Amino acid sequence: MTFLPGLAQAALPTTVVWDSAMTAYNFGHSHPMAPERMELTARLSRSLGLLDLDHVTVAAPEVATDAELAAVHSEDYIAAVRRVSADPATPDEKRGLGTEDDPAFAGMHEASARLAGGSLLAAGAILDGSAVRAVNFGGGMHHASRERASGFCIYNDAALAIQRLLDGGVQRVAYVDVDAHHGDGTQSIFWDDPRVLTISLHETGLTLFPGTGFANEIGGPNAQGSAVNVALPAGTGDAGWLRAFHAVVPQLVGAFEPEVIVSQHGCDSHRLDPLTHLNISVDGQREAASAVAGLAARYCDNRWIATGGGGYNVITVVPRSWSHLVAIAAGRPVPLRTPVPEDWRQHVKDTYGAKYGVEPPTVMGDDVDLWWRSWEVGFDPNDAVDRTVMATRKEVFPLYGLDPWFD
Repeated sequence: MTFLPGLAQAALPTTVVWDSAMTAYNFGHSHPMAPERMELTARLSRSLGLLDLDHVTVAAPEVATDAELAAVHSEDYIAAVRRVSADPATPDEKRGLGTEDDPAFAGMHEASARLAGGSLLAAGAILDGSAVRAVNFGGGMHHASRERASGFCIYNDAALAIQRLLDGGVQRVAYVDVDAHHGDGTQSIFWDDPRVLTISLHETGLTLFPGTGFANEIGGPNAQGSAVNVALPAGTGDAGWLRAFHAVVPQLVGAFEPEVIVSQHGCDSHRLDPLTHLNISVDGQREAASAVAGLAARYCDNRWIATGGGGYNVITVVPRSWSHLVAIAAGRPVPLRTPVPEDWRQHVKDTYGAKYGVEPPTVMGDDVDLWWRSWEVGFDPNDAVDRTVMATRKEVFPLYGLDPWFD
């Protein structure tokens, strides 16, 4: 497509991680984590002209080495993944390998380590200055912990990227997770590390896996306030979600003063997602990505790594949401009323029509009203979202010298 000059932002060097080999991360035909999510995102981003911009580099990830993976995972766990990968008939359910959520499959180690390699590639590009921003929409495997697979996630690529940044000399990293599910694995890995601020906005664990991520989870004894959780009520829509985001994230990121932001943009918060109970639009998800980009510009000299994550409406939601993410990272945001390119729509019909039986979207947005009530207008104790926000602010804001009622 042709971009309108008035929509252009700064042409910052941007790396987009993509290679068709990434679709080998495949738990099987009936599993929600469909690998075509990635293929359709890459194809839509290219049809929109995003991957052909002069300042955008598309880079194929390598399979992360065991030594690289050991930066956040134990050697025993990596060895277990390798064993199950070589012989899927011998699962290791104690480590979450070969379960209903994480079925064993041949080549699982290599496929998972390639996604991890993508976020390591992104961190390396930030560190060596070849990119200011980077996107790995195939990443965001935020449930994997040091010793265990969980929630469709084998290796935690976001945590690996954060650790690579720290090992490369970055002093402080803010991790912002907007997936519908709590970013429990990343939080656990950096639970007691004051150099990493993890913020997760998600559907409450009272109604959604993994059942964690409440306001009183604030970090270990050496890093109080380094973990921040906003556990939103089921059914929360754009207005409540954006109110919560802007009542918590900018204030804490500003107080923490990170040098780089790493974010996770699972789009399973969408109202059409089959696994969750939030009511967010593609428009709201795009707004969240824009807000993170703004924070990176304000506090980090634009240094920002964005990953994908959850998202199980494969045709209607994921490709649009993550293409918006690529566009915003590249400084070329796509207007919401932009028609979805016809070549992409035809590809969906020809290739996936029989499997999914849905009509591909015609425009890049959901045509919703994104008005939201700012925190400055006051706290409403009768509003469930406000009570959630206040619980988080009371737990964490005083640790940063912020007033939970007014700042």
